[in-house]
Amino acid sequence: MKTRYIYIIIAGILGVTSCKKDFLTNPPPTAVPVSSAINSVNSMTDAVNGMYSSMRMTSLFGRDISVMGDLMADNAYLSFTNSSKYLQENNYTFNNITPEVINIWTQGYFSILQANRIINSNLTADATVNQLRGEAYTVRGLVYLELVNFFATSATVNNAAPGVPIVKAFTTPFIMPSRNMVGEVYKQIISDLDSAYNLMPDAPIAANYHATNSEYLAKYAARAIQARAYLYEGDYVNALAASLDVIKNGGYSLAAPAAFNAYWANPAPQAGKLETIFELALNTQTNNGTNGLDGIYSQSGFGDLLCTDPLYASYSLTDVRKSLIINGKRSGQPALIVNKYPNYTLSTDKDDIKIIRYAEVLLTAAEAYARTSDNTNALLYLNQVAQKRDPAFGGYTGTATIDNIITERQKELAFEGLRYFDLARTNVVINRPVQPFSYASIATIPVGDHRRILPIPLAEINANNNLIPNPGY
Repeated sequence: MKTRYIYIIIAGILGVTSCKKDFLTNPPPTAVPVSSAINSVNSMTDAVNGMYSSMRMTSLFGRDISVMGDLMADNAYLSFTNSSKYLQENNYTFNNITPEVINIWTQGYFSILQANRIINSNLTADATVNQLRGEAYTVRGLVYLELVNFFATSATVNNAAPGVPIVKAFTTPFIMPSRNMVGEVYKQIISDLDSAYNLMPDAPIAANYHATNSEYLAKYAARAIQARAYLYEGDYVNALAASLDVIKNGGYSLAAPAAFNAYWANPAPQAGKLETIFELALNTQTNNGTNGLDGIYSQSGFGDLLCTDPLYASYSLTDVRKSLIINGKRSGQPALIVNKYPNYTLSTDKDDIKIIRYAEVLLTAAEAYARTSDNTNALLYLNQVAQKRDPAFGGYTGTATIDNIITERQKELAFEGLRYFDLARTNVVINRPVQPFSYASIATIPVGDHRRILPIPLAEINANNNLIPNPGY
């Protein structure tokens, strides 16, 4: 990572010092110390916007993370007619030089370094600075959560396994960090999200610097992501506490069945806390064009990824979520086309990337209740989602089993990049449907298979003797 760090520092400072009226009087960009690069609320806001921009890239949340979270599980598969993207992920032949593996690692640490620059700035704290710094803490915690889940053993399986390096400084051109243990990484994630929650006010006050809608992080977005982190870590008591905080105090709501399709068809951010807690803006200026998440699913774009037959069959006819999958054709063959991101062809706006939604928080509460032996409340929150999506469904009764909750998570969060992590943390065999018109695939990934964890990129191993590779690569 050494050369990458040097590049990031220079590029980051250039971004902060550019586009200012007084740029001619500034020292050369590479001579500006990081400590003084953020010296006003305006420059901190520029840095925050740059941080969000780094997250939107195709190589991170803009496509790769979401695609791999469904393709490597059992929700999506690669059509036999394709654009040659994600071939190795579809058949689990990826290695330490696979582009997507390198992308997630490299762009993930790039986003972390952008967050570090904001967190470590010397700007005097006030309400606005605290809000912006809280956003950076949230991003750092979120990105570390993605990295430790892709590149390390699940915390519920072995939290003492090698995780990923924790880097909290921005100016780190000459260090060679080693891998922290999985449990240490989770401790950092939880700490970052606690810091974010404590810094940000109940109602965001950064309106003069950026909008206060679902495209920017706020207090209860940090808590919702923390609930996810606790769930992935297997800390169900704290997962419950965090999710209930969002449920009781966040002010979010689920869309009515009649409004569900309109919610997904709307490319604009949510200002009224409907469904979306946090999403990444992909508008006219910031979208990824043909390389966006919508383009990999849309038949007007690449259209390579299709819905698996068993997932489609799991929805009842009265489940509104089934309407987001079109029973159509691709290359003349039957195909279940994902229409969760329907705005690929729009010239004015594109589909935002949903990072966390209120339905997930409700299902986290349901699972946390079930795992702490409170069946009544587990059913309550499980049915809030299930019956809202399927008004004809009478609701789950009896025992709220973990299997029912995980199934409901699959149905609700399909094509949002989370399914793979549910299979990893529950440590079950990954059974991937063999589709008749799929590109070369693999049906079963057993528990303990080294391919359930991504390899550390070869370039990182070669540049840093302190980084040990994952077994099998």
